[in-house]
Amino acid sequence: MKVASRGVTRHTEAVKQSLIIDCDPGVDDATGLLTAFASSDLDLLAVTTVGGNVSAEKTARNARILRQIAGREDVPVFVGAERPLKREPAGAGEFHGTEGLGDLEPFEPEAPADEGTAAEAVVRRVMARPAGSVALAVMGPMTNLALAMRAEPRLAGHLGPVVVMGGARSEGGNITASAEFNIWADPEAAAEVFASGCRMIVMGLDATHQVRSTEDRIRTIEAVDTASARTAAAMLRFSQRTEREIVGWDAGPLHDPCTVAWLLKPELFKLAPCRIAVETESELTRGHTAVEFRVDAATAKHFWATKADADGVFALIAERLGHTSEGMGA
Repeated sequence: MKVASRGVTRHTEAVKQSLIIDCDPGVDDATGLLTAFASSDLDLLAVTTVGGNVSAEKTARNARILRQIAGREDVPVFVGAERPLKREPAGAGEFHGTEGLGDLEPFEPEAPADEGTAAEAVVRRVMARPAGSVALAVMGPMTNLALAMRAEPRLAGHLGPVVVMGGARSEGGNITASAEFNIWADPEAAAEVFASGCRMIVMGLDATHQVRSTEDRIRTIEAVDTASARTAAAMLRFSQRTEREIVGWDAGPLHDPCTVAWLLKPELFKLAPCRIAVETESELTRGHTAVEFRVDAATAKHFWATKADADGVFALIAERLGHTSEGMGA
């Protein structure tokens, strides 16, 4: 028997979803990565990094640190773009710490990054597998994916679902009045990817602001006795403190892990078919995501998350972080 899930026809037997994670860790990226590393039903082909929350050098190191904490050195890490396609590099160290991992003291991981660029790694791994079989979770600026699409014009049609954390509509922006950071940081890359024709599930602020790190939810993660859970809980505590100090929120939103949560349990989210375009010309509205719901649902390529089950997302993260890496490597 076959069932349709996430836009890919799958057998009811246990079939791993092949996945590449593109990220800029980042404390919320860290929780998303650790959750993916701990999920045996994901065939994690690679982690690619990009400059975003902190510099490209630091995001690549941070991904390798998290890989080592999770005991998943079987997953290759590839270093990606240092800067946006046309803009100066941005940063969000005030929300992630100067090193990008909150209060975690950085160290040089034992395993190095792999040879080749992130864009090259995406093209090789996606094009080597059946069309539609490899999903991509994008937790940072879309620079790497735009470069990969430029290098291989067939890539957009060969990708499985591209699950993006980025954008804002009814919630307004978190970096400007109308723009969310990941899109704002490289709007030209985002515009190219949205226009490419690939199927995109978009976790904008409208959904991620519903997934709040309340005290009870953080304590649930803290109660899990694994290295990955302890690390994720420390990230959540750092975010709780910084959100209170900078924004005034008692419970900050958990953004990037929503991409992994959707891949693992899509029923936690409600999606609406739409068409998304990105503003690249106006500095006033740079990175604004124009989300148009007046589309033909049968042919729509973009799907905007409108609702999220926050308790379900945190329960899923806690459950996965309780797993060990034993037997999960290649």
